[in-house]
Amino acid sequence: MSRSERLLSLLQILRRHRRPVTGQVLADELSISIRTLYRDIATLQAQGAAIEGEAGFGYVLRPGYMLPPLMFSPEEIEALVLGTRFVAQRTDRHLEAAARNALAKITAVLPDELRHRLNDDSLFVGPDMRPKPAAEPDLSLIRQAIRAEHILEVTYRDLKDTVSSRQIWPVALTFFESARVVVAWCTLRQDFRHFRCDRIETCQIVPQRYPVRRAKLMKQWRESHAIPDRLF
Repeated sequence: MSRSERLLSLLQILRRHRRPVTGQVLADELSISIRTLYRDIATLQAQGAAIEGEAGFGYVLRPGYMLPPLMFSPEEIEALVLGTRFVAQRTDRHLEAAARNALAKITAVLPDELRHRLNDDSLFVGPDMRPKPAAEPDLSLIRQAIRAEHILEVTYRDLKDTVSSRQIWPVALTFFESARVVVAWCTLRQDFRHFRCDRIETCQIVPQRYPVRRAKLMKQWRESHAIPDRLF
């Protein structure tokens, strides 16, 4: 067992216990010496793990603590690298910057034996082949409205080139190979509609929450369109 795997196992053991566990019990379960156990505890605490206690008393992991990124497996690191490259190429500049910043934070706390995998050059995202839209609304504005459950006022040009003004309740933003699509409840049509972002000519947030929670709207949309949970 590598040291990274052992540290992960130690955290998993602590997560199983709600009361303090003595160092000797932890060391026995991991088949390591008590001295190694104390060093591992100190390492995890230095990395931000919310482990409370001391030798002779016992150790407990504070509730709500999430496993730190230093515990990612090689496959998880590859997924992060590939995902970051996909986001950087297929979304928008705001998400691109966010993805790169997140990866930089993860890099800062990864152990040396895993850090080099972030430079993996065996996984690539193919070029974005979709036509470049003449204009497209700020996708960060749409994501902001979705998070806040706020109404969007949009001017939309449909496939027949008919332009209309709509108030919509956005619930999701979908990135397809050929287009970006907003899933929303349309107050004009009184039904769910899918708005291609490259056909939204103007877009602004109304500082007012729509009257139905987004989670409920998502559930209704899935049921009405027979969308499996695993797809979105």
